Amino acid sequence: MARSSDYGAFMEKFVLKPSSSSHELPLNGLTFAVKDIFDVNGFVTGFGNPDWARTHSAAKSTPPAVLAILRGGATCVGKTVMDEMAYSLNGENKHYGTPTNPCAPDRVPGGSSSGSAVAVGAKLVDFSLGSVRVPASYCSILGFRPSHDAVSTAGVIPMAQRWFARDPVILNRVGRILLQLPDVDLVRARQIFIAEDCFKLSSIPNNRVSQVLVKSVEKLFGGDVVKHLILGDYVENKVPSLSHFISKEIKKQDYGIASLAALSSAMRLFQRRENVSARSDWIYFLFEA
Repeated sequence: MARSSDYGAFMEKFVLKPSSSSHELPLNGLTFAVKDIFDVNGFVTGFGNPDWARTHSAAKSTPPAVLAILRGGATCVGKTVMDEMAYSLNGENKHYGTPTNPCAPDRVPGGSSSGSAVAVGAKLVDFSLGSVRVPASYCSILGFRPSHDAVSTAGVIPMAQRWFARDPVILNRVGRILLQLPDVDLVRARQIFIAEDCFKLSSIPNNRVSQVLVKSVEKLFGGDVVKHLILGDYVENKVPSLSHFISKEIKKQDYGIASLAALSSAMRLFQRRENVSARSDWIYFLFEA
C-alpha cells in the first residue's frame, strides 16, 4: 500500500458497516480503525508480529467494544500498525514499517498504537481504538484512558482499552458508547484533584496549565469539587510497599518525585512479568519449532 496515501498506518483495510444506518445514531457517518490487538471476525489478530500471525487462526467473533461502536453507527475501515507485541513506546515496527507522524514526519509517531494515532492525526479516520498517551501527544491529537475494566477487554489481547480522536466532541461521543454513559449534557464530577507537585515539574508556567484547568473545572462544576494535593506524598502514604522499589539510584538521581518514579519502575517490572507469563507457551513453541 502507498505510504503517501495512508502514512503507513494500516496493517490491512476492510469495511465493517454499522448495524443500522439510522441518522439518529450518535456515531452515524463516522469512521474508525482498530489496533491490531482487537479480534475482528474472519481476520487474524497479528499483534504486530508476523510469527504471532502465522501461529494463530482467524478470529471467530468481534469484541463487544467494537460491536458497541458499530451499533453506535460508525464504520470500521481496517486494522492499524503497532509496536511488535505492544511492547514499546516508539511506534516503530521492523516487520511492517513505522507509520509516518503527520505532524512531524521526521519524528516517531509514538507507541504502541502508532498506526491508530497516525490514522486519526492524518484525518484518515474520525477516531480509533488503541493505547493513547504517548502516540496522542506525539501526533497532536486527543486520547482518553479509562479506568481498568471500565470497558470490556473480551476479544482483545490483554492491553489497555483506550481511544483517540481529533475532535473533543467525537472523543466524548465515543466514550459515552464504550463506557455506557447516560446521554446527558454533563456528568457531575464529585471531586477533581490537582497534583501540585506534578505541575511544578512542567517547564510551562503554572498559570498557563494548572490555573487554566482549575478555572475551567470551577466554571463547569463549581469550586467545591477542586482539591489540591501533593501526589507523591499521597502515593507514598497509601502504598507503603512501594518503599521496596525506591532504589538508591532513584534517590541519587534527580527524578523529581521519588515515589512516582518508584511506581513507574514497579509498573514496568510487573508489566514485563505479565507479558512474558501470558505468552510463555507461544514463546516456547517458537523456540521448539
